[in-house]
Amino acid sequence: MKFRVERDVLSEAVAWTARSLPSRPAAPVLAGLVFEAVEGDGSEGSVTLSGFDYEVSSRAQITADVTEPGRILIHGKLLADIAKSLPNRPVEFATEGSKVLLSCGSSRFTLQTLPVEDYPALPTMPTATGAVTASGLAGAVSQVAIAAGRDDTIPMLTGIRVEIEGEKITLVATDRFRLAVRELQWKPEQQEMSATALIPSKILADTAKALTGGDWVTLALSSGDAGEGLIGFESGEGASSGGKGARRMTSRLLSGEFVKYRSLFPNEYNITATVETGPFLEAAKRVSLVADRTSPIKLAFTQGEVTLEAGAGDEAQASEAMDAVLDGDDITVSFNPAFLLDGLQVIDTPYAQLSFTVASKPAVLMGRPALDAPPMDEFRYLMMPLRVPGQSAG
Repeated sequence: MKFRVERDVLSEAVAWTARSLPSRPAAPVLAGLVFEAVEGDGSEGSVTLSGFDYEVSSRAQITADVTEPGRILIHGKLLADIAKSLPNRPVEFATEGSKVLLSCGSSRFTLQTLPVEDYPALPTMPTATGAVTASGLAGAVSQVAIAAGRDDTIPMLTGIRVEIEGEKITLVATDRFRLAVRELQWKPEQQEMSATALIPSKILADTAKALTGGDWVTLALSSGDAGEGLIGFESGEGASSGGKGARRMTSRLLSGEFVKYRSLFPNEYNITATVETGPFLEAAKRVSLVADRTSPIKLAFTQGEVTLEAGAGDEAQASEAMDAVLDGDDITVSFNPAFLLDGLQVIDTPYAQLSFTVASKPAVLMGRPALDAPPMDEFRYLMMPLRVPGQSAG
């Protein structure tokens, strides 16, 4: 195998594909990336890079000057480290027996290949289900992923549920103490389509962030026995777009019955409080500095103002007041500081609205584009309040 490729194109493709390689592979070959070089018309060909750990597969295709086609397996993370450190010059790959010779400018590396014949076959990409804008998917996933659980003993809660109904996708995640829901529009292959999938949160978050290079991302969903279904994502247009080409990944789905979350949201609210998102977030960050992992941040809403407090007794304490618009009775409620900050940080509107029934029941956070505009309910973030001794339950 022999090919020549631009350094930036190679580095980006290797980094993208190697990011999902296991740090402790079940078999040595799973630490590798498969390189498959194919000659094209004239001097331009393509090189496909692939990685797979039996759960997640990733594949990137790039344009290259291929003079000898071939297929090899190279240690992925080592190559990623090498590729990003190379000078900004064309990179040449050439095989010599069981070794790969890599040269870039005056830099030379000799790498040992792994037995490519032992590498597992990548799963087949499911049939395309529809397409969503890359930026829209990345933004929606980032808003929802914050609420996904981190406890691997309850795998179902570590996932993001994807619900497809016609031209709408709903993403949902919860760790039992908070819940995030985001709806977005997309272009389905079939207008009457209906499907659900439960995707590992970290995989979906990493993938959505990594596929922002193109305008659109194609979703491909297959169904099988419990836990055996696949979801696929693809962006790019073959080996084009400045040499970067297509990016593709697949992931096995999680199994388990997801929370019946829709009933958790109240049909109506007795109290709403609206604040400027940026100033409120900064105030919450400052006040939360004195709160440890188990202590709350208290929000006391009165007409025209909210007071934020944290800390108690002989420990450090903090308080800060700022403007707020309150619709309803005065209310005091306490939250886990990290949960509150997580929700505020993914609100991308000038104002944020907290909606309550009573202080002891879950509150719902939404974005609001202006004081005279209704809240944007395509993103809703539900938080359980913390019970604080001496604080009224409302």
